Amino acid sequence: MNAQGTLYIITAASGTGKTSLVKELLATTQQLQVSISHTTRLPRPAEIEGMHYHFTDKASFEQLIADGAFFEYAEVFGNYYGTSQQAVENLLNQGIDVILEIDWQGALQIKQQRPDVVMIFILPPSRDALHNRLSARGQDSLEVIQTRLSGAVTEMKNYHHFDYIVINDDFNEALKDLQCIIKAQRLTLAKQQVRHAHTINSLLSDES
Repeated sequence: MNAQGTLYIITAASGTGKTSLVKELLATTQQLQVSISHTTRLPRPAEIEGMHYHFTDKASFEQLIADGAFFEYAEVFGNYYGTSQQAVENLLNQGIDVILEIDWQGALQIKQQRPDVVMIFILPPSRDALHNRLSARGQDSLEVIQTRLSGAVTEMKNYHHFDYIVINDDFNEALKDLQCIIKAQRLTLAKQQVRHAHTINSLLSDES
């Protein structure tokens, strides 16, 4: 029997390496999927509709808000981001763990609705490292980089709301940390009681 899936939130400031870490985490972990968010921002180079985001216009997004379709939503840098509630619940009910890559505002919204959510914050090793990573993209102007750096500091100030902190200094070590968190959550009493109910019952049975 499959236990109910666990809902994870992974949050990080722009340029911290979250996207690469989550991609590798998904590739190396079974029964784990990422929820595809809706957004009103324009696609970046190489981003694909339905794979990275569901790209939509502002009017359509606001209609979804009115319909109560989102688990959470927030406005970040002038653009909306939101998580489909039905899509997440469908995966969890199948025993699949789900990752939400959202900002701290959305994370706190979901925490209020689902106290059992596991919240992970990824931090860079230093502010200089974060600045270098933002600059290395080569896609943004100096003004945009400074805006993102300022926004990153604001984001990072909310780390204390989260359950786990992962420092992305060495990529492989940060990935191992994330894998360990997932593994530990799957070994909790509540999960194992459901997943191995037959084995536990047979071990504790009075029948010889």
